[in-house]
Amino acid sequence: MTDVACSFDLFGTLVTAATPSNPAAAVAAELRDRDVAVPDDWADAYRTSHLDVPTAAEVPLPAHVAAALRSRGVTASDGVVRRAVVAAFDPDVTRREGVAAALAAARDRGPVGLCSNCSVPELVPRTLVRADLRGTFDAVVTSAACGFRKPHPRPFETVAADLGVDPAALVHVGDDPEADGGVDTLGGTFVDVAETPLSALGDRLTVPEEP
Repeated sequence: MTDVACSFDLFGTLVTAATPSNPAAAVAAELRDRDVAVPDDWADAYRTSHLDVPTAAEVPLPAHVAAALRSRGVTASDGVVRRAVVAAFDPDVTRREGVAAALAAARDRGPVGLCSNCSVPELVPRTLVRADLRGTFDAVVTSAACGFRKPHPRPFETVAADLGVDPAALVHVGDDPEADGGVDTLGGTFVDVAETPLSALGDRLTVPEEP
């Protein structure tokens, strides 16, 4: 059996995480708790893009929030904004059924990575700790760190390089065909957990030996 490099999406694939139903309001509450004057039209400011970035580029949420505040004449320190954002998205996390079996199957066949779209600092590390997954992966790539969101090729290229394989040799497991399926454009393989349960992943990772 040939070794396979496998990467996993995090949210919706390995874990479910409770996120604010109204992110703008959650961030506003945390800003006020830190004595930041939140504009009356904050909801509109939060929903509006304020930074000129390339298509599919990931803007870290604290940078977006700081820019939204500046657009309304409000200045706050980077540290205060970052702490407010992190607090607003502090997650309650539940591991999904079959995670242990999926990770064991992947580990039996080669290196294992994590490739997650996430613009919130500290959210991925905190989630891994709370899901008892810290130290599980040979590589951890987030969109905020690599600069682009899936399905852009950059996250897949980055995790593949970190795992020591060509992107075409990467199997990526996720729950979003549009985002996670972007690995297909690089010649890699997308495994949709809606079609292949995590507990059955081992069967998909079996690659016959070449003659």
